[in-house]
Amino acid sequence: MDKQTLINYWKENYTFTIPEFDAFNEIDREDFILPELREIAYQDRPLPILRGKTISQPTTVMIMTHALELNPGDKVFEVGSGSGYQTALISKLIGSKGKIITTEVLPELFQLAKNNLTKTKIINFEIYEADGSKGMKDKSPFDKIMITAACNDFPEELLEQLKSGGIIVAPIGNKDEQNMLKGIKQADGSLEIETLGSFLFSPLYGIYGFEV
Repeated sequence: MDKQTLINYWKENYTFTIPEFDAFNEIDREDFILPELREIAYQDRPLPILRGKTISQPTTVMIMTHALELNPGDKVFEVGSGSGYQTALISKLIGSKGKIITTEVLPELFQLAKNNLTKTKIINFEIYEADGSKGMKDKSPFDKIMITAACNDFPEELLEQLKSGGIIVAPIGNKDEQNMLKGIKQADGSLEIETLGSFLFSPLYGIYGFEV
């Protein structure tokens, strides 16, 4: 399977936008996986990276990215850099005037993502080795927030750091199954929730996660 095969499949089955397809075309998934797996980079499935973690399957990455409704100039906070792949896609969609701030609590993955993003010449990002489940108050507020690991609810501190009208996307549930939820923050601070389907993610680390 190659990029174009995936794009053709998505065009038939999803409502992804032209800028989202362009970002997928521009960012090579093979640059964000283990070298020995490059030959299967575009199989539509998760692949192992380090510490028992995975890079999500391309369709899942695109569903989450699309749900954020990214615009040029957006300020985005990402919990869980992984290998940096989703960070790179988001960076393309928000453009040079946008900023993505991404966090990774596992040292090996933090270094991997930092190296991958630097090699890909992504410049509109900041990456921190930190527990992103608490957010980053001094960098807030954010237009969009993405959590890339399973959690049992949206962390309250993250919701406080999301702008009114902003969007948060995360897999919410237990360790064995989650629903991908998209929340749009209302003027009164509540969330308008949309369910995007059932998924299985590795657990979030940190004080608001399943593992510390």
